Amino acid sequence: MRFMVIVKATKDSEAGVMPSEQLLTEMGNFNEELVKAGVMLAGEGLHPSSKGARIRFSGKTRTVIDGPFAETKELIAGFWLLQVKSKDEVIEWMKRCPNPFEGESELEIRQVFEAEDFGAEFTPELREQEDRLRAEAAKQANKG
Repeated sequence: MRFMVIVKATKDSEAGVMPSEQLLTEMGNFNEELVKAGVMLAGEGLHPSSKGARIRFSGKTRTVIDGPFAETKELIAGFWLLQVKSKDEVIEWMKRCPNPFEGESELEIRQVFEAEDFGAEFTPELREQEDRLRAEAAKQANKG
């Protein structure tokens, strides 16, 4: 099972406050544990929403909205993508995580859909396309 662990933004992260050397060291050590255990697929921090944009869809209309965005508690400051056996396992890992920010912070854990979750609507042709695209994306990522 794959899970995305979402690091919720804070006022400081949205203001562009960078983590301390100590926190970077603690996070590096924690990420090293995840990698050595074979559960970490990816993990990154994100720039503040002031450097981002949203695209709103309404039928065929697309509207681009530049950041920053108001509701800090709804924003993402970073993420991990983990491959584990259960939600309980990812919870146990994340309880060991260093606090991402001074004071209070929050992580959200969400399971990633797998092909079999979509049922019959995800036809063999669509599965083949998905596999081909994932392989091509991995090949492109290895070039960089």
